[in-house]
Amino acid sequence: MIITNCPCGRNKYFKDCCEIIHNNINLAKTPEDLMRSRYSAFVTNNIDYLMLSWYSKTRDSSTKSKKDLLSWSKAMTWVKLDVLNATSKSPETGEVEFKAFFYENGILNCIHENSLFIIENAHWVYVDKT
Repeated sequence: MIITNCPCGRNKYFKDCCEIIHNNINLAKTPEDLMRSRYSAFVTNNIDYLMLSWYSKTRDSSTKSKKDLLSWSKAMTWVKLDVLNATSKSPETGEVEFKAFFYENGILNCIHENSLFIIENAHWVYVDKT
């Protein structure tokens, strides 16, 4: 899949934005950077990155889970990401409120979530909804 504009909504090319974070997760300097890169990973079906960027204690790393996540991601037509708020609770904890819009079975849907992010293994990871 060739993507020019970054799906995360920043006014950058994908190769200069989220793709470089997909290739080196340490380049996500903030929880918002990680959230945006995770959204782009859903758009590009980059399940390995989604697993890497997910807190080890809240993710299911089984092969079945990865297949289910890939199947779900491919079934969606991702439309856009709106980051509504991003806050740092400490240097190692932050939250991002976002809306992710997608079509599923021809119906426009929205995930509206306030997500918790922490530092694990020296990089930001998604923990869960708050």
